[in-house]
Amino acid sequence: MTSAPSLLLACHGSRDGEGADEAFALAAEVAALAPGIEVDLGFIELTAPPLSSALAGLAERRGSASHVVVVPLVLLGAGHAKTDVPASIHLARLAHPGVRFSYAEPLGLAPELLALADERLDAATRPELRPQTGVLVVGRGTSDPDANADLHKLARLLWEGRDWPLVEAAFVGITAPRVPEGLDRLRRLGAARIAVLPWFLFTGVLERRIHEQAGEFAAAHPGVDVAVSGYLGPVPGVARLALERYHQALLGQAAMTCDLCVHRVPMRGFEDRVGSPQRPHPHPHDHDHDHHPAGVPRVHG
Repeated sequence: MTSAPSLLLACHGSRDGEGADEAFALAAEVAALAPGIEVDLGFIELTAPPLSSALAGLAERRGSASHVVVVPLVLLGAGHAKTDVPASIHLARLAHPGVRFSYAEPLGLAPELLALADERLDAATRPELRPQTGVLVVGRGTSDPDANADLHKLARLLWEGRDWPLVEAAFVGITAPRVPEGLDRLRRLGAARIAVLPWFLFTGVLERRIHEQAGEFAAAHPGVDVAVSGYLGPVPGVARLALERYHQALLGQAAMTCDLCVHRVPMRGFEDRVGSPQRPHPHPHDHDHDHHPAGVPRVHG
């Protein structure tokens, strides 16, 4: 048994089997980078094993006085990172009082991910086309204004110091502007070509929807060339960042930002949420037994 604290990756989950497989592939990548650390994976919803089962499994395998570090595989820290995962950790602490549970920061807007974004956009756009190409960064979309604002910050970061004439942000669900609106804004601003960057770790229903909506827009506007770049994917750069978040948590450097939390700050339009309880999103399918996908081995360092 290894003495290093265990690392549990908390992933959103997907109805798409390929997306779930990519999450397990990333866990394997993390384990390969850290052979002395036990690495496991749990899902917040939609995919097995549920986070609650993964937390319990690590606690029971490691026994009392062990330490589990939970790293949320989340790009933008919204409700899942701020409420659902902490609630699961709280319940695990109650069920396993002898086990220490630490919570790391979400992946966030890290330099490693910006570098990957540059790679994906470079692969989707020939150098001579960049001066006439607008970029649309597309996120999942949340009901958290703080997290949504981070996508617009990402758009600005991708514009600074680069030769893209335009970089805009849009969302595939929950909030506006949606993908068609973002594409049309770039068209109206004069982009002859648009490169769409899905700000997703893995494929899935929503990532595929971006391709569908981009194709529909291109068909309706033949004067605009629309290309969709690759998403981030289960690559070494993401694995290294997840491992960095693990070590930051061990050093006590992890801190979930609450500076613009709607439960603490009276944000315009969200004033009624100040001081209200943070209720975890219900997951009725969160079974207490393991449905580990066939053919995908458990990951241990």
